[in-house]
Amino acid sequence: MDMHADQDALLFQLKMHGASHANDLAARLTISPQAVRERLNRLHADGLVDYHDETGGIGRPKRLWRLTEAAWSRFPDTHADLSVSLIESIRQTLGEVALDTLIAHREAETERRYRAELEGCETLADKVATLARLRDVEGYMAEWRPAADGDGFMLIENHCPICVAARACQGFCRAELEVFQGALGPDCTVERTEHLLAGARRCAYLIKPSG
Repeated sequence: MDMHADQDALLFQLKMHGASHANDLAARLTISPQAVRERLNRLHADGLVDYHDETGGIGRPKRLWRLTEAAWSRFPDTHADLSVSLIESIRQTLGEVALDTLIAHREAETERRYRAELEGCETLADKVATLARLRDVEGYMAEWRPAADGDGFMLIENHCPICVAARACQGFCRAELEVFQGALGPDCTVERTEHLLAGARRCAYLIKPSG
């Protein structure tokens, strides 16, 4: 049995679903709660997970496990150092206007590619599902589901492979929202409801039919 693979599977579950109890993790991984607790304790010793005990209910406190900052290094940030270096070089040598121009060009190319992929979709659900698939392939650990109130859909990105670059230049985040709106078309609205750079554990978007 590959211990690292076992650990990575637990980290992946916490990344995808957020803070979780050992019993819930065991159910998702189809292994025993005791096995999960043993692996969580090893990860805790390595500084990759932390926990807090929920009190106030009946019986023993329930332990809620979550990723630490150190665990984020297990999930790739695409060419982070190079991206930040290039951003700063462009900013210092050519200025903010040039940086905005480059981001706009990237935005237009990405929107064009997404629109081509979405062209054959007949419903908004089909479009959101296709967009989630495209983003997942790009490393965003993306998924989609109907909105909780049944009005529209949620596009959820559990990881950001350009997070370091986005922190250095928030134009990337602005462009992302505009790309989604442009690719999905005027028959829907796109609202960011969770934002990684604002302290959330992920980015999430509510996509609703217009009118």
